[in-house]
Amino acid sequence: MQSGKAVWPWVLGVVVLGGAGTWLFRDQLQHLADSVAVPEQSAPTSAVAAPKPAATQEPGPSPIKHPLDSEAAADPALPNLADSDAAAWSTVSELFKGEGALTALLRDHLIQRLVTQVDNLDKASVPPTALAFRPLPGSLQVEPGEGGERIAAANAARYAPYVQAFTALDPAAAAQAYKRFYPLIQQAYVDLGRPDGYFNDRLVTVIDHLLDTPELAQAPLLQRDERGRYRFADATLQSRSIGQKALLRMDAAQVRAVKQQLRAIRAAITH
Repeated sequence: MQSGKAVWPWVLGVVVLGGAGTWLFRDQLQHLADSVAVPEQSAPTSAVAAPKPAATQEPGPSPIKHPLDSEAAADPALPNLADSDAAAWSTVSELFKGEGALTALLRDHLIQRLVTQVDNLDKASVPPTALAFRPLPGSLQVEPGEGGERIAAANAARYAPYVQAFTALDPAAAAQAYKRFYPLIQQAYVDLGRPDGYFNDRLVTVIDHLLDTPELAQAPLLQRDERGRYRFADATLQSRSIGQKALLRMDAAQVRAVKQQLRAIRAAITH
């Protein structure tokens, strides 16, 4: 947990569903690279040729669990993925009622960045190239507490604008935009080296993973490592994914609000 600048990444509420959530985890991604990690019968000799080993079959693609009716919703006038930044940015800005909450979001290769970031939220660390946001000013706020330093209540103010924007998002409108852009989103996922993967299934898996984040009775205890960076003192918390650790840095009300919106988004993309 770095005490320097924040970076939050997140589920651009599902990448145009995509626009929403990605912010909420920026703070964690800034320091990710530094954080942690029937028996065979014998054939008679000569009389019978030895049987040829059975050809091994490559495992086929997993069946799609959460198919989208994306063909009906997709816009036939969608640009190519390589030329999609302007259209994607315009849609995200409409979903969030303007660009104020999107100032930290990098605009180039927007869909590709967001797909990559979502795909990394349940991992222990990510490469810097997976970041979709500029660093935010400010540092982690801590205060003395029982047993040592803990995340301060004041730290929630750093997250408040992004939590508010994410939870104000209309899940139905976001889902419609997501389905419209889904062909490009799926292409970006395949381009990550997932030729048989289905991004909507991956997104649901990541959302479920975030919903499994424990809700703590009090702010977590922190400690500094040898380089002066804050880490969770509880090893079980420190070993969690970047997405879950980002939620663990928020206050209890913010976590509940984010989880409620995640459930609404999940419902919108699975029904």
